[in-house]
Amino acid sequence: MPKPYPKEFREDVVRVARNREPGVTLEQVAADFGVHPASLTKWIRRAAAEERGEPGPAAGPGSARSELAELAEARKRIRLLEQENEVLRRAAAYLSQANLPKMMYPLVRELAAAVAPRRVPVAVTCRVLGLARQPYYRWLRSPVTDTELTEAYRANALFNAHRDDPEFGHRFLVDEARAAGEAMAERTAWRICRDNRWWSVFGKRKGRGKNAKAGPPVHNDRVQRDFTAQAPNRLWLTDITEHPTGEGKLYLCAVKDVFSGRIVGYSIDARMKSRLAVTALESAIARRGQVAGCIVHSDRGSQFRSRKFVAVLTHHGMAGSMGKVGAAGDNAAMESFFALLQKNVLDRQVWSIRQELRIAIVTWIERNYHRRRRQRRLARLTPIEYETIMTPPAALAA
Repeated sequence: MPKPYPKEFREDVVRVARNREPGVTLEQVAADFGVHPASLTKWIRRAAAEERGEPGPAAGPGSARSELAELAEARKRIRLLEQENEVLRRAAAYLSQANLPKMMYPLVRELAAAVAPRRVPVAVTCRVLGLARQPYYRWLRSPVTDTELTEAYRANALFNAHRDDPEFGHRFLVDEARAAGEAMAERTAWRICRDNRWWSVFGKRKGRGKNAKAGPPVHNDRVQRDFTAQAPNRLWLTDITEHPTGEGKLYLCAVKDVFSGRIVGYSIDARMKSRLAVTALESAIARRGQVAGCIVHSDRGSQFRSRKFVAVLTHHGMAGSMGKVGAAGDNAAMESFFALLQKNVLDRQVWSIRQELRIAIVTWIERNYHRRRRQRRLARLTPIEYETIMTPPAALAA
């Protein structure tokens, strides 16, 4: 039984079908994307029903259970958001009180002991406030020491001074704290301000710049610039590109199978988070099926070094690979695809909205690059033709 198409792929096909030019039929759009016209018609009806708020056509025997699970998950998220909002509200009120040490553990205890629906679990409160749970439980078991209480009063005095005059550095803040009755050494004030990130607004913030050192690789370079594969799903390349629009930047993460040059998965979003790379990889896995042992090669971008991306690789038995920093040749085959996309789509006009550019990118990949653009290294065949000829049908999942 064939695997279902990824959700993002179905949505992109529906967008292209709805925005097709006059004279272009649904059958032509379905052929461009390699799907059956009946499937495309069903996707359009389902999208229209969802927009009207009506239940769409059943996707299978488990659709009712899936909808109930989604509803339960939505209620769970709503409840979690309500709990987080309660934590923030109580924390703001707690910190606004005068002459109290700004210790957050009592607030965590109060929220955990409250009566429903205002009760908030300890895990949720600690996550929102950025606290670790183990120190909190240790604090419950043992009383607050005099040293900790003194430290809290000092932090409270420094915080009040910093809130009143954000431009003051720690030397000025310690003078204000002494005037409020909390004497301490300048080194102590500096340590408290450092731990709480209470810096002067005129200070220089340290952060990653253009020439900052990249993070360490989580995989070795298994490719060594040898961009060849003897069969599908042996070597995939992935990278992220961006392009400006009138609404802001649009980011594309694509996954390319070296065997045929086909883009087996992609994800498009307005933000370049780790989820962009994870979604593209999951889309490729859903469309290709058996991917165990496949090498996924990328650069050292934080999206590809994220725990979520590495977890997907490990779950499906795939091997990661990373090139060196600043070496474009280590992923040259992927860069060549982005160069084609830049010349054929991105730079052809000024894009005013992200939706317009998204439709253009998806259409060019699925219709032109996959099914019309012939490549010399593939004996002047398109990626779809090459896979169809060189691979048994049972080995292709899409």
